[in-house]
Amino acid sequence: MGGSRRLENMNPDVDPRQSPKSRAEAEKSAFGRTQVLFRAFLLSALGSFFVFSLNVNYVWLSAILTVASVALGIVVLVRAVKYKHSKIVLFGTISGLVVSAIMCLLILTTSLFFKQVSTYQDCARSALTETAKSQCLADLENSMPGPLR
Repeated sequence: MGGSRRLENMNPDVDPRQSPKSRAEAEKSAFGRTQVLFRAFLLSALGSFFVFSLNVNYVWLSAILTVASVALGIVVLVRAVKYKHSKIVLFGTISGLVVSAIMCLLILTTSLFFKQVSTYQDCARSALTETAKSQCLADLENSMPGPLR
């Protein structure tokens, strides 16, 4: 049943029976969608990092942006491989997914030790000298559970 149909191009937007001109238009459209998804992926990954670095109290927003960036990254990665887009898109997506994985670990760690990290961030913001910043770091280390010191 339909065994004679060749599946040379897996792009659902591109029908092998189309003329070369309309096939080129469809491939250009698929690449345009991938670029939009790639930009949204990078924006959510960078947004997650910046929200996390600004204030630990917004760790929930950073978590939402990280989950969105992982989902978008996977979609872009699949599209880049499936439609054989440029290597820069593939490299950027893999790099962004690594950053998103690191962000997941940071968010998880911050969530587990929220009180300690929040206290440290408040202390570090008000510290004017390097000695005061060092004292904030020492207080953070002392407030952590025994095996993590």
